[in-house]
Amino acid sequence: MNGTILVGTAGQGILRSVDDGATWHRLGLKEAIEFDGTVRAIAVDPADPSRVLAGADAGICLSTDGGAHFKLVDSPANGQTVWALAYNPLNPKLVLAGTGAPSRARMFRSRDGGDTWELLDVALPEFCAGVNRPRILTIAFHPQRADEAWFGVEEGGAWRSKDAGSTWERMDSHGRGINNSDIHAISILPSTADAPAKHLVVTVNSVCESVDDAVTFVHKPSKDRFDGMYYTRTVQQIDAGGQELLLAIGDGTPGTRTRIYRSSDRGETWSSTLLNSPPNSTVWAFGAHASDQGLIFAGTKYGHLLRSTNGGRTWFKEWRDFSEITSVAWTPFVAPVHAHPQSIN
Repeated sequence: MNGTILVGTAGQGILRSVDDGATWHRLGLKEAIEFDGTVRAIAVDPADPSRVLAGADAGICLSTDGGAHFKLVDSPANGQTVWALAYNPLNPKLVLAGTGAPSRARMFRSRDGGDTWELLDVALPEFCAGVNRPRILTIAFHPQRADEAWFGVEEGGAWRSKDAGSTWERMDSHGRGINNSDIHAISILPSTADAPAKHLVVTVNSVCESVDDAVTFVHKPSKDRFDGMYYTRTVQQIDAGGQELLLAIGDGTPGTRTRIYRSSDRGETWSSTLLNSPPNSTVWAFGAHASDQGLIFAGTKYGHLLRSTNGGRTWFKEWRDFSEITSVAWTPFVAPVHAHPQSIN
């Protein structure tokens, strides 16, 4: 590949490779992201592959050289743990970020591509029953409506905005069909000539689907569909039309058994993909880029990095192990390799 692989971890900050995974570089000691820090979200600007946002335990950090260097963006999120980041694909100047445990769960918005941020007015609880403090795990934009955005909270529900984040409505109310308030991932598939737009809300133990603009959802228990595994972690759209998807699932967290499933019909049916090396824990995150739909990375909770070069049909483990992998991304921009020569490992 020609580009930069970025792996966010708990305990090693961000590691990057610009030689197709042969060698890896850690961030230097004077970076905004600590050498041994935690990075739970990485997002590449769809309009400029050299710009990368990272959600760290220090706040929101920005790189303008493909992940070689990061600066802390002075924002209301300073000092808070950022768990989720997303660019609006229709308007990349609009970016949303979400925080969570050990910080308070809050939402933030940028209207200039991540240079400045504001705190949004959405009431989220400080504590919850399942994980003590909620955390915003996922943010998604509608691919055909520039002002529609969603976020999901682990033990805090699914939320939708129709005005680019100014106001929010909770969408997992009783009777709507979302079976659990523990939201792990959200994906919105565009409408096509043959199908309406589809909203996918992934809870801890099911995949909830709506084809009526989120008026109602049908929840499908994961244990009944995915070889007895229940812990549904995340979903990744592969193609722009939303026909092909990947789903990561395991038997718990951190888990001892995990699978990656692939769908070619917008999530109606799923088939297990080939993992050439047994992962050591549940697959936690996917990393993809629109410039090459065949190249996808996946990271496990306990540090295995997997690669697919055929759109997620088969997977091979990278040679190196990491600490806990919390986020994965890649960009076609090649970051400078000489930035921190002391960090090669």
